[in-house]
Amino acid sequence: MKSICAAKPCEWLAQEYRQERQVYHVEKIRFRGVEGRDVYNIAAPIVDGGRAIIPARVEPRHSEFSEVIFFEEAEDGVWTVVEGLRTFRGLQDPFHARIHGEIVFGGVEIWTNPFHNHEIEYRTVFYRGHSLADLRLFAVGPQWMKDIRLVELPDERVGVFTRPNGARYGGQAQIGWTVLSSLDELSPESILRAECLPDRFYPGEWGGVNEAQLIDPATVGVLGHIAYRSEDGLLHYKAMCFSLHLNLDLVTPVRVIAERQDFLGGEAKRPELADVVFSGGLVRYPDGTAHLYAGVSDAEAQRILIPDPFAVAASCAVELEA
Repeated sequence: MKSICAAKPCEWLAQEYRQERQVYHVEKIRFRGVEGRDVYNIAAPIVDGGRAIIPARVEPRHSEFSEVIFFEEAEDGVWTVVEGLRTFRGLQDPFHARIHGEIVFGGVEIWTNPFHNHEIEYRTVFYRGHSLADLRLFAVGPQWMKDIRLVELPDERVGVFTRPNGARYGGQAQIGWTVLSSLDELSPESILRAECLPDRFYPGEWGGVNEAQLIDPATVGVLGHIAYRSEDGLLHYKAMCFSLHLNLDLVTPVRVIAERQDFLGGEAKRPELADVVFSGGLVRYPDGTAHLYAGVSDAEAQRILIPDPFAVAASCAVELEA
């Protein structure tokens, strides 16, 4: 896989974004039935049985032990727990995709290891089914890997974005890419064979993929996050996107598409998380706009209406093909 240019520092990308920033509307998403707990790091709504349903991470303010709960919007605009659907305990940061006519749902499974001072360990887990009511576990990712995302390709193969980490990658999480013949091939071994995409993050910075959508037969639009820690110890997470061009074997540069100051003010889980936006999903509209669903400051869920970043990816694809 090739890249058009070298990676730029996150703050450079943010400055470029601010010069053309457009946010049409912003709102907090309110939830009912989980009082006393924070709801954040949501995915975009998924249509199941004619209902739009949001999976969300729910946990107490001073804990990392969360569960994923499904919500649907009530007449008063508040999202309410869906009765009859399973709650996924011990799961963080839900995501979903449609692959070969099935819903693929997943998240980051966490647990404590009694043999290592009860430290938290984690991996990505994957469920599949024809509805949210019949999801069944079918695959797990490698230990210590988050942000694994899937997309169905035009030839019915499955594209997989991964999140390689460790000394081999400069100590910071990168983005990998591989293609599988079917969901049945998804395994820790196939995930670890992914190619590391070039020039995604500047040295010392990191990120991951939160959602992937097939924009046209040759282009995958990638929604994700880019992050770094400043000298004062604060974390800075911004929403970003890029496109992967299948025919050209090429990825476009990372672009920032939203940052914390674009959203409404609110509380943070901890002070160092005040400047965090964790992309959840993108709902695109025919008028060239899109709703970005996101968790903010690890304490709330919001959505903003912005220019469709994948429409830009599609136009770039035409130029590159030419």
